[in-house]
Amino acid sequence: MMLVSAVTLGCALLLGQVETPEAAVPEEPRQEAPRVEERQEAVQAPPEEAVATPVPEVWNLQVPVPGADSPRQPFDRPVLCVSLPPTPAVPSGEWRARCDEAKKECLVTPTWELDAEGHETGQRLDRVNGCYDMLSPEVARGYRLVPAIAEAPPGWYRDERGRVLQYNFDLHRRIRVGGAWAPRWVRETEGRDNRVRVDFGVDLEWPGEPGQLHRVTLLDTELYLGDASSFDATLLRYDFRSEREEPLFRVTTFYGKPRRFDVFANLGFWMEALHAEQVRRGDVKADFLALGSTYATLDLWHSRDLVSYVRVRAGPTLERDRTNGFATLVPGAALEGDLTLDRDGFHHVLFGAEAQKILLAERVEGRPLRPERLRLRAGYEVIALAINDQPVSLTLDGRGTWRDDLANAPAGWEWSAQAGLRFSLWAPARRSAPVAHDGKG
Repeated sequence: MMLVSAVTLGCALLLGQVETPEAAVPEEPRQEAPRVEERQEAVQAPPEEAVATPVPEVWNLQVPVPGADSPRQPFDRPVLCVSLPPTPAVPSGEWRARCDEAKKECLVTPTWELDAEGHETGQRLDRVNGCYDMLSPEVARGYRLVPAIAEAPPGWYRDERGRVLQYNFDLHRRIRVGGAWAPRWVRETEGRDNRVRVDFGVDLEWPGEPGQLHRVTLLDTELYLGDASSFDATLLRYDFRSEREEPLFRVTTFYGKPRRFDVFANLGFWMEALHAEQVRRGDVKADFLALGSTYATLDLWHSRDLVSYVRVRAGPTLERDRTNGFATLVPGAALEGDLTLDRDGFHHVLFGAEAQKILLAERVEGRPLRPERLRLRAGYEVIALAINDQPVSLTLDGRGTWRDDLANAPAGWEWSAQAGLRFSLWAPARRSAPVAHDGKG
């Protein structure tokens, strides 16, 4: 009996050791616990967040401000106003867009200028076309928005901050004021006349019909102060130039293959009204007033736009000798050039040689009956910088004059070397100025 009980107790202990691993699963309740908590959090979540309405993707786009390498908006496409979500850089959310329907792309730029850190300022973009309509969400949803630099008019350039600057200047359309150191040497006297020059004037130019150009200069004045003070001033100067389509005559050569050469007569008209001149040589002073000059001009060469040229001109001048009190007739002839050397108008060259003969003059003691004048000039002007988009240029000028029309003054040459600065109060871009791109012009 005791043996049976012992066997029964041993089997029970053996079965208990085998079933313990299956029964001892203390982690199962802890593994199920997180899933229960997740279900509870899902149940407790606010119903409005669980069923939030999606926002169109385009309005979630945080468009960055343009950089130096950003593309530029084309100048000849319409501009649309765009309202985007505020960003730290563009808190107003105001943008301008130029869209390409074929590419499904819009080049967008902020409406306001940016500071050095790329944040918009209180200054709106200057010299831009106004946006005429709003870019609707329905249309914008299908376009890709690309940050870009706003457009600029021809002859102007805009940087990545939206600031605009002028880089192309027309020196034939401006109001100018300048000054220069202008010493003079007279061959018949020893030493040097120390002088300074003050000059000012108004230059205007406009095209007429195709192949025509008009140029007007008002109040062209040069004042020389210091030793031997004097002045040279012209109230009005008018210059008309043209290009003929038909040759004046044709020349044909027969050496080898026959060849034809067309010779054109590109004639023009030049005039001055009220040109006053005061001359000083030592103790001698003389005053002359040219009431009017009319010259015919012939271009030996000119640029395609007629702005630059080399030409000859000749004609008469009615002049009054105010020192001696009589009128004279002064025929003259000149070879001259006016050259703009680069597309943006930074380099300008003038040169000329003019001869005059004074006729119908009364006899004056101490000078010939028919005096003569010869004037030489060569000048160079280059734009050095601009202040408020108005150019400041460096001027270099060399002049020589031979004359024997001054009574009791020996005939001979006088030479002047002049160097100074000139400020243009108004100088728009040239009519041929290009629209700026990434490489500027």
